[in-house]
Amino acid sequence: MGGLWEAGIKSAKYLLTRAVGEKSLTFEELTTVFCKVEAILNSRPLCPLPASDNPDEFNVLTAGHFLIGKGLTAVPEYNVEDITINRLSRWQYIQKCSQMFWRRWSHEYLNTLQQKAKWHSDKSNIKIGDLVIIKTDNVPPCNWPLGRIEALHPGPDGIVRCVTLRTQKSTLQRPVNKLSPLPYSN
Repeated sequence: MGGLWEAGIKSAKYLLTRAVGEKSLTFEELTTVFCKVEAILNSRPLCPLPASDNPDEFNVLTAGHFLIGKGLTAVPEYNVEDITINRLSRWQYIQKCSQMFWRRWSHEYLNTLQQKAKWHSDKSNIKIGDLVIIKTDNVPPCNWPLGRIEALHPGPDGIVRCVTLRTQKSTLQRPVNKLSPLPYSN
């Protein structure tokens, strides 16, 4: 009866077992990994905040808002994903597990937001003013780069393939396949 969130739990368990691997963790280490994974899962943007009709605001509602009343954040950490396991301390191994989970889960989550219906049904183009998540490599955990679409650049067939968007820091152009619209933006 709860297929949607059960599928999310299955995905998280699958990725968590891949991130931790065969290494044995103590109770405290496992609890730390679970807390980091929980923060990652609850930091994902759900929809723009209702009060954010202003195009200069990039505030989004997250699952963390329902838990603690505000969005979840994480302390920036040194990236240890590329360091071999035998050179890591126990704390660095915990960081590596959470960073591997973040990288794989955020990529998988953004791909589910961006699924196309192919030619079976028409899907509306992105509209000016939509808030989108920008697919970017090497983003730290619990950080979702957001942008608001300012201009559309359609192809000869009328389908938008490139957009100009504004972030909190700059204005840039990105192809539509590097953007994921928020799931409940309407």
